[in-house]
Amino acid sequence: ECLDSKTIYGKSFGMVYLCRSCDAYVGCHQGSKRPLGTLANAELRKWRHRAHSCFDWLWRKRYFSRPGAYHWLSEQMNLDIRQTHIAMFNVEQCKKCIEVSRAYLIERSKK
Repeated sequence: ECLDSKTIYGKSFGMVYLCRSCDAYVGCHQGSKRPLGTLANAELRKWRHRAHSCFDWLWRKRYFSRPGAYHWLSEQMNLDIRQTHIAMFNVEQCKKCIEVSRAYLIERSKK
């Protein structure tokens, strides 16, 4: 069902799709009912959060532009750029994202 995110977060951030039976949800693009990714249960949300925590360093520390970081990630994960969005990843893809992001950051820290 599509409802206001206030149901989940206690504050409105826009609309979300929610499956109450499995506690999976996904947010929507601002002002729309278009999902940002795929439904995620608690475990997948945890892994997506971890993946973002590692990957986002690549563009926040300016090793890449944000679009450049996603292009790099698509190459590392052998994914089409249109599928290279953490909000669309499964657990294994999140783990791979973390692995390649950490490896890059470790290599950069040696320079």
